[in-house]
Parts: sequence; structure tokens; C-alpha cells
Amino acid sequence: METSSEPPVRVPREPLGRLFLRFLRFGALAWGGPVAQIAMIRQELVEEERWITRNQFNRALAVYQVLPGPEAHELCVYFGMLARGRVGGALAGLGFMLPGFLLMFALSWAYVAFGLTAAGVVAVFATMQAAVAALIVRAVHRIGSHVVTDRWLWGIATAAAAAQLVGIHFAIILATGGLLYAAAKRAKLALAFSLTVVLMCGAAAFLVINGIQPAALVGPGVPVPDNAGQAASLPGLFWSGLRAGLLTFGGAYTVIPFLQEDAVSSGAWMTNAQFLDGLALSGLLPAPLIIFSTFVGYVGGGWGGALLMTVGIFLPAFAFTLLGHDALERLVHQPRIRVFLDGVTAGVVGLIAGTTLVLLRTSVTSVETAVLFALALGVLFKWKGRLLVPLVVCAAGLWGVVSTLLVH
Repeated sequence: METSSEPPVRVPREPLGRLFLRFLRFGALAWGGPVAQIAMIRQELVEEERWITRNQFNRALAVYQVLPGPEAHELCVYFGMLARGRVGGALAGLGFMLPGFLLMFALSWAYVAFGLTAAGVVAVFATMQAAVAALIVRAVHRIGSHVVTDRWLWGIATAAAAAQLVGIHFAIILATGGLLYAAAKRAKLALAFSLTVVLMCGAAAFLVINGIQPAALVGPGVPVPDNAGQAASLPGLFWSGLRAGLLTFGGAYTVIPFLQEDAVSSGAWMTNAQFLDGLALSGLLPAPLIIFSTFVGYVGGGWGGALLMTVGIFLPAFAFTLLGHDALERLVHQPRIRVFLDGVTAGVVGLIAGTTLVLLRTSVTSVETAVLFALALGVLFKWKGRLLVPLVVCAAGLWGVVSTLLVH
């Protein structure tokens, strides 16, 4: 609670260069995922320098938790705009994302240029993929525990996972989830029941028309599409990133099903194993996990694809704040909008769960990777820490190195 004894708040009018460097430093220290990133920003700008009050910070954070996009990045844009208007907001957001982008771009280049031909490198990435699968399962549990809070939301998430596995387009899944929950909360149970029946019938019809084998389950033993490995178009990569950026409700992990659908299931410019490698690399970096989109874009279209997909996926995070933070704050606090978005977010949780099952078929393929997956999952559930994610990924890679040396 704010009291009169606290120091007054004042947003400094910093020079643009200094403002950029401040948020560049935040980006270089952005270890530990969104919770740690947000805590770092809050500690310096709210607790120590008193740019805004704690209540103002909490209201701004609540807006970005409802809107799509990485919350920590959006907060940087928000603070930059407070200090120096839209130019300051753009520079702050750019500074925060730049270290992660440059590091991921360099790793993507090395990955594509040198490949994974050495046995030791293959083993390292194979074990890292198992750890990444554990990270995603932990994220599904963490996000779901905050989002899926009643039986309707549980039903939406479960139905969304099933619909994802049979290949129904995510736009249909999310729109139906939002409408269904809005109808249920307004006590229009007949409409909610009708929407549920329509979704179930649609899934059944999709299976009958396309055959029993779900198209989404591309993995070991399942033929990949004929165009697998082909380069994607640059406009297509930008659109894929932009669409994913507009749909990342609930945190950076929610971007996974949308990019996996475009890159693996539909566009087929990469495999599930490569997709998991990109996630593993992003887990090593001080950046929002969403930066793995740079890797996806690089594999699909080289340096131009990496740049365009990164621009597309971060563009909404810039635009929401720079073009209308106050209006969006009023909008997302309207009860009907919040209820609809709750249903959409539950649908996204289901999409992540469905995609996780697909990725597990690629990453957990032996007794060794199953044991590693279980150990990583246990560590992630038991402990917390800013460096826990990179430590888990690095430990899995080290396991791969040791395993290879022992075998040979």
C-alpha cells in the first residue's frame, strides 16, 4: 500500500543514448525467464528509482499479462515511453531484445553452417532436447495452474489439446474457446453446449475426411511432408512471426504451438528435432524464450528470414504499448473482454499441451532420454532460480558428452 512517507515518484528525462544503454543492460542480464526479468525491472525502476508507484506498476503488468507478447519486453517499452515518449519506448524495447537476438542469430548461423555431423554434437543436442521437453511440460503446468481454474476452463483446455492433435486450425480452437467460456459465464449453457458439440463434430469430421492418422503427429516413424526441408518465403516468415506474436497469451511458451504448426506441420521447412534444438539454444541465453523465433526464421530463410520473423513476432509487443497503452488498459479490464480472453488463454494452454505430446515423441526416444527427461522435470518442479533453466539445459548437454565418451 502506498503511504505519504514514501519518496515521491518521478520519471527521469534521460538522454536517448543512456536510456537505450540502460535497457540494453537489462537485456544482457535477462536470465531466468519472465518472472526474474520482471523482478529485475521492478527492483531498479520502481523500488530504487521510483519512476512509478507500485500500484501503477501492478496495473501495467496486469495489462501485459492479459495481452499477447513477452511481458518483460512490453514493460521495457512502457518505461521507455514514460521517459522519452514513443522514441524512448522503441529504443528501450530494442535495447532489451538486442542481446538475445544477436546471440541467437550467431548460434543459428553456426548451427546451419556446421550442422550436426559429429557424433558428440548429435548426442549433446539429443540430450538437450529431452531437457527442453521437461521445460515445456513444466511450463504447461505452471501456466495452466494460473489459467485453468474451473471446470469449463479445464474442458476448453482438454478439448483444445485434442483438437490440436487431430489438426483443427488453431484459430477455430481459440475462437470457440473464448465464445464457449463467455457463454458459460453468462449462464447461456445451451449456447455453450452447442459450441462444444460443434467442436467435437468438427474434430470427428476432420478425422473422417483426412484419415485416422493425425497430421500434426509428425515424429519418429511418421512420414514428413513431401516439401520438408524446403526454404520458406520471406513474407511468409514475417506473417508467421506476426501471427504468433499476436497469439502469445499467457507467456512466451505459448508461442510454441503456433510456430511449430507453421515451421514443422504445415510449412515443413524444419523438423521437430530442429525445432527442439532451437528451444534448447534459447534456454541458454539471457533473453525471453520467444527469441527462439530467430532460429526458426533462420532455418527457414537465412539471415533475412531470421530478421523478418523476429520483427514480426516482437512487433505486437511494441505496438500495443506505443500506440495505445491507456486504451488497452481500459479495454482488457472490461468484464466481457476478460472472460473471452480467459477462454482463449485456456485454449492456448491446451494447444501447448497437444504440441508437447508431439515434441515428446521426438525428444524421448530411448531409456536414456526418458531417464534424463524425468530427472530434469523433477529438478524443475523442486527448485527455482534465475539460472535454473540454462543450468538444466547445460547439464543435459554435458550428460550427452559424457555418455558419448563412455560409449566410445
